[in-house]
Amino acid sequence: MARLISLVEDAHPALPEVMAALAPHGGHAHVIGLTGSPGVGKSTTTAALISALRAQGKRIAVLAVDPSSPFSGGALLGDRIRMEHHATDPDVFIRSVASRGHLGGLSFATPQALRVLDAAGFDVVLLETVGVGQSEVEVAGRADTVVVIVAPGMGDGIQAAKAGILEIGDVFVVNKADRDGADDTVRDLRHMIQLGNRERSVDWRTPVVRTVASRGDGIRELVESLAAHRRWLEESGTLDARRSRRARSEIEAIALAELRRRMGGEDGGLVPDDVASAVASGTTDVYAAASLVVERLTQEPGRQ
Repeated sequence: MARLISLVEDAHPALPEVMAALAPHGGHAHVIGLTGSPGVGKSTTTAALISALRAQGKRIAVLAVDPSSPFSGGALLGDRIRMEHHATDPDVFIRSVASRGHLGGLSFATPQALRVLDAAGFDVVLLETVGVGQSEVEVAGRADTVVVIVAPGMGDGIQAAKAGILEIGDVFVVNKADRDGADDTVRDLRHMIQLGNRERSVDWRTPVVRTVASRGDGIRELVESLAAHRRWLEESGTLDARRSRRARSEIEAIALAELRRRMGGEDGGLVPDDVASAVASGTTDVYAAASLVVERLTQEPGRQ
């Protein structure tokens, strides 16, 4: 599995063949995304969830995305350090991947890496993001269930709404609930969620779970909420709809990457020099230039 995910990260030429072989074996794992601001306890919560799910006899995979250095391109991969005590369990697979500058809280390789883990027969795949800000909510399009983790003292309910996380969260966790201000955070979240659900007319009642993940407090309630959401997804038909949207997004990303490759690469090669020069000199405008780029692509030999 580690070698297959490395192929994914490196965009190896054999990747299409690998994915074709894996395709019939996927679609069974419950993909759970865990996101939230840095410092709220995502990795600690993930480790506590592993313990609780393993106690139920489930096989668990973890894909933890760490931010890459803008200078060296490397990543600390500290999430694996926090989950080290699970490393010897043969039914737990933990893989850290670097974001490599990709925005949205994930890495470009995440969708295909998830498919590798799904095809490997895991019951649950936990996807831990870099840590969301006001735009890093891509995890909503990659997971069946999205868990948004917040902590007291890291912003009020208005800040949560501004970050866009109310729209992506299926289950909210107030971690470090033994701190001052936890009651206020829970109350603010429930109020904002209630208003949001009323506007969107959804029939899933988004729970707010209190946890102290470092002690395991509240983890049983979190696991029960995750199982309830999975049942709701299946019974309402929402699971198939979410996975179809996920597949559409993956197809579009791969198709666009292939178009870029055919047109000269990703480092400035998408637009030919003569077209860029024409816009820079004022000979043509950007919309006409974009239409010309598309026209040249569609008129390649052998294309219709």
